[in-house]
Amino acid sequence: MFHSRPPLHDESPVWLLIGCTAVGKTDVAVELAQRTDAEIVSVDSRLVYRRMDIGTAKPGPDVLACAPHHLVDRVEPWETFSVAGFVELADAAIADVRARGRMPLLVAGTPFYLVGTLFGLFEGPSADPAFRRALRQRAAAEGTAALHAELAALDPAAAARIHRNDLARIERALEVHRLTGRPISELQREWSGPSRYAYRCVGLRRTAADLSRRINARVRAMAEAGLVDEVRALWSDLRGLSDQARQALGYAEIIEHLEGRATLDGALEQIKIDTRRFAKSQRTWFRRIRDANWLDLGESESPEQIARRAIEAFSSTR
Repeated sequence: MFHSRPPLHDESPVWLLIGCTAVGKTDVAVELAQRTDAEIVSVDSRLVYRRMDIGTAKPGPDVLACAPHHLVDRVEPWETFSVAGFVELADAAIADVRARGRMPLLVAGTPFYLVGTLFGLFEGPSADPAFRRALRQRAAAEGTAALHAELAALDPAAAARIHRNDLARIERALEVHRLTGRPISELQREWSGPSRYAYRCVGLRRTAADLSRRINARVRAMAEAGLVDEVRALWSDLRGLSDQARQALGYAEIIEHLEGRATLDGALEQIKIDTRRFAKSQRTWFRRIRDANWLDLGESESPEQIARRAIEAFSSTR
């Protein structure tokens, strides 16, 4: 038994707005909230952190003031945070929004968090302490990159979304494969049975060329806004960074630079590469959302125009 499935909620459907990073979800979500009775519930593994603003493309105070946002700035970067913790917060936020007669609009950039919220948590087999000790010894002797390369051979999908220095997640993925004989990415995609929440889903997507241009522009804007200084302040904080925060997209690459393993230009270029890889992984996960109504976006289409189309799509989705 790999999945925990809490009882199905029987309230009216929540709205889901999904799409790859840099596709433009935030601006569209704010427009949706302003045009409807919706409140935004962020489903993003990085936006939950305080002090991580530039590298996460976190909406600024002016944008946050335009529409209610939930699950933004909830934990400190040095605190450990899990999918289980997120699902607990998400359930509370959805209940709070509904209690006030409003519509929860889940804006999802982190597929694993969305899967946990909709379908319950992937449990997997119990840990194998001896195997973990052996992996830790190998990591010390050969480097974490060697274990990541092994994972890439066994489970390319998992390796694509796990940073090459994220030993804890590499370790768990290798452990699951050893104990089950199957890739963790495959097991995590085995959604069956009813969802915990009834939902209507609209997806935003762009051409590969358009999305790549937007990713490049976002990374340039982050650099100009002071990304390196933001990461340096977190990296040098005596309280340290949790493994999750340290390996966050945009932060892990700059830490590589600060620790002397990459030039700044190389780190920024790596952020672009890793962001495109993450977008590819997101597309794979989001394809499994049942009954998603996908909107193909034009390069010059405004958030207002997209929001109007999204409202029509939500209204026609059953």
